[in-house]
Amino acid sequence: MSNATFDFTGKVVLVTGGGSGIGLQIAKDFVRAGADVIIAGRTRSRLDAALTELGPRATATTVDIGDGDAVREVVAAIIGRHGRLDVVVSNAASYIPGDITAITPADWEQLRRTNIDGFFHLAQAALPELARTGGSFVATSSVSGLRGDWGSAIYNASKGAVSLFVQALALDWGAKGVRVNAVAPSITNTEPVAGVTGDEALRRQFEARVPLGRIAETDDISPVVLFLASDAARYVNGVILPVDGGTSASTGQARAA
Repeated sequence: MSNATFDFTGKVVLVTGGGSGIGLQIAKDFVRAGADVIIAGRTRSRLDAALTELGPRATATTVDIGDGDAVREVVAAIIGRHGRLDVVVSNAASYIPGDITAITPADWEQLRRTNIDGFFHLAQAALPELARTGGSFVATSSVSGLRGDWGSAIYNASKGAVSLFVQALALDWGAKGVRVNAVAPSITNTEPVAGVTGDEALRRQFEARVPLGRIAETDDISPVVLFLASDAARYVNGVILPVDGGTSASTGQARAA
């Protein structure tokens, strides 16, 4: 558990992809910081399980983040119930690896719909509401949205789109009182990468590339999201902040013996 402390008492926070992994940890930390938190995701059973961990200040809503009408309805319902929206965390994402020649149109459609369209719909619906509260929009991008990976072209492309969305929207909305930023994690110990974290030899290969010597945990990422959303970051706008143990500091060359 993170020792970082922030005060979001009286604030209303929406976290997409909040039913598990990094999103659930972000939701937990916002609840601990006093916020009323709404988690959104596609799978009701996963959201219900998350609510048992989050307590009474959290609620959940099922939504296909790639459906613009549904996203607008979610944001409108939050305003109708709470009267405000202070922080939006665009965290929902899909990961589909593979050589570009092996990727099917359905794979691309699924990943694009969540990672790119989902960000677009959420930003379009939420930014005007955040402008009314002087709020903050924080996205989960990735170090994969800053540089390339082996065998992950479509994921890299989608996260690159998120990173540039964040920077462009920071320009457009900063003068309206909304800060737009992103965290860029490296590989993090969550369900989608269980094939790596559960394979000791493969895990060691990944850890060897991280100067801090370990794969990230979800509570390494979440406090940075809270920081970016907090008044402590009031002059931080348009940043894609790597939270990667120093991975992106490397040129990619092998460590000398």
